[in-house]
Amino acid sequence: MKKILMIALAAMFCVTVQAQEQKVTDQVKKEMVTDDYKIIKDEVIDGIRYVTAAPSAMVCSKQIDIQIKDGIIQSVVYTRGCDGNAKGIGALIKGMSVEEAIKRLEGITCGKRPTSCPDQLAKILKSLN
Repeated sequence: MKKILMIALAAMFCVTVQAQEQKVTDQVKKEMVTDDYKIIKDEVIDGIRYVTAAPSAMVCSKQIDIQIKDGIIQSVVYTRGCDGNAKGIGALIKGMSVEEAIKRLEGITCGKRPTSCPDQLAKILKSLN
């Protein structure tokens, strides 16, 4: 009986350690992958800032094109991803200040992913300031 109890305790300890290791691994992956966007182009032409970025590999969209004039978002277009949602985001934040867009979009997740297309847009906008 004592032997069975010892085996059960050892098994419980292993499961607890594995769960803790998985939690740490998930956190590291989250930190590494959510901020892996890349600014591809950032230029100003006739007072309009044109930014093209590749968002994190954790989201469905492959590219985000942004136009900003005097701190106000003029246009946001997503390439690939959820077509209707991407168009909706672009329509809703058109005319909004960059700061307000960041405040509203930052931290939004998509399903079990630690980031989303709106969150990636917020991260990209934040990096431009």
